[in-house]
Amino acid sequence: MSQSTTLITGISGFIARHCALEMLRAGHPVRGTVRSSAKAENVRASLARHADVSALEFAEADLTADTGWQAAMTGCENVLHVASPFPAGQPKDEQVLIRPAVEGTLRVLRAASAAGISRFVQTSSMVAVMYGHAPGRIAPFNETDWTDVEAAGVTPYAKSKTLAERAARDFMETDPSGMRFASVNPGFVLGPALDEDIGTSAEVIQMFLRGKYPGAPRISMPIVDVRDIAKMHRLALEVDAPSGGRYLGVSEVLWMLEVAQAIRADLGPQARKVPSRQLPDWMLRIVGIFDPVARQVVPELGRELKVDNTVTRKALGIDFIPASDAAVAMARSLIELELV
Repeated sequence: MSQSTTLITGISGFIARHCALEMLRAGHPVRGTVRSSAKAENVRASLARHADVSALEFAEADLTADTGWQAAMTGCENVLHVASPFPAGQPKDEQVLIRPAVEGTLRVLRAASAAGISRFVQTSSMVAVMYGHAPGRIAPFNETDWTDVEAAGVTPYAKSKTLAERAARDFMETDPSGMRFASVNPGFVLGPALDEDIGTSAEVIQMFLRGKYPGAPRISMPIVDVRDIAKMHRLALEVDAPSGGRYLGVSEVLWMLEVAQAIRADLGPQARKVPSRQLPDWMLRIVGIFDPVARQVVPELGRELKVDNTVTRKALGIDFIPASDAAVAMARSLIELELV
């Protein structure tokens, strides 16, 4: 693939900044969209600490409006559509999340199709894969599984990511432009924070380091390092594969206590407040009454997830960073950034 300009939507986000680093380091010029030009210099300064940003530029565009997208696409060959709302808590009105996720994705796809974009990669999520299934399911989740948005207990966020990916794939079925499409579906994204603007996933590790919880909740998580997610986006652009690829970003599944133990073992005294035992389920349920982050995980208590992304690993030729290393990298970066 030629060293052509790649548009990255929502470049100020945690995953998107790492995608920008991955593309810049591979020699690809990057144009990032920001909702306000005021954010651009902050992003540039953040990325400049880790890569040459001479091939980085910005365009102003918002998922909720058509304005700016045509100009943002001009001169680009590829799009990484990373922008999407990711809340700390679930809104009372699920459309607060669903509408911008779906409409925003379609808005960017229409602009990309009209601009003659060659390849389009959507950042979806493992929450578009793993929810609304039978409670007793023991089979590993794989690239063919989809969340059932009609099932009881499926969160607005899971619905938003599922419906946005479904909408993108429906759009591509009738798109005449010849644009090639793929999705990257990350699990729980850990790995190094680049600056003080951390994502929601980092807040969990931050709370561990601050000693907010006396124990780790009894939940399992499909974990992936953000550096691998960034690499997956680049590989999804470069791989010689038919349009429609669906790539699950999961290194391995760990219980949250295993995540805490890895951080404690590696960081020693710096991680002295990180939980060393498991939190009783009843205690988390009580905490969840007051804490929206804890409330989100209550339905997951005791659920042992399994993921088989062999197809993804073979298609992209990727070996994932161990999940424990991703957790330690995030914790270490939060300490170094003095965010604990």
